[in-house]
Amino acid sequence: MKNMKLQKRIAIAMLSSISFVLMLFNFPLPPFPAFLEVDFSDVPALIAAITMGPLAGILVELFKNVLDWIFSGSPTGMPVGHIANFTTGVLFILPVYFVYKRLSSTKGLTTGFVVGTLSMAVGMSLLNYVLFLPMYTYFLNVPATTGTALTKMIVLGILPFNIIKGFIVMIIFMILFNSMKKWIEKQRMHYLN
Repeated sequence: MKNMKLQKRIAIAMLSSISFVLMLFNFPLPPFPAFLEVDFSDVPALIAAITMGPLAGILVELFKNVLDWIFSGSPTGMPVGHIANFTTGVLFILPVYFVYKRLSSTKGLTTGFVVGTLSMAVGMSLLNYVLFLPMYTYFLNVPATTGTALTKMIVLGILPFNIIKGFIVMIIFMILFNSMKKWIEKQRMHYLN
């Protein structure tokens, strides 16, 4: 039992490290605001969640953001962007995990990605409206975007960006999944049974 816990901790640490490195290779999508960037750091968190359970995926999301904040810092001095990134990741990976747990097939995984993408897109739109964008403006000491301008930023920027991001991550993960399916299933049997 102790050996299993140690293996799980080591796997989470390794996936967190990989996720942190992948987070450094972020890039913006031209039509969207510059602060919205795509990276593939959710892929290791998805692997952790699917093979070891939802807590493992959440921990990978947490550790990668803590590492990035320590090494990269934050323009506000506060980890607002890192908290937003953590929340985005959790809103994305948990539905994928729960749907795939129920429907353990490629179709179930694809359905999980659709649900996860919608959860992330809608959840982050609402959270940016009420929490994250107001926090950014407060900590950066800039005039707050409100009313129609804020709604427009969310509807035309944040919502479609997260849908596109979810689709991109899904494609990358499905390519990996098809080549790693036997290994993933073996890890699931090892950790989740």
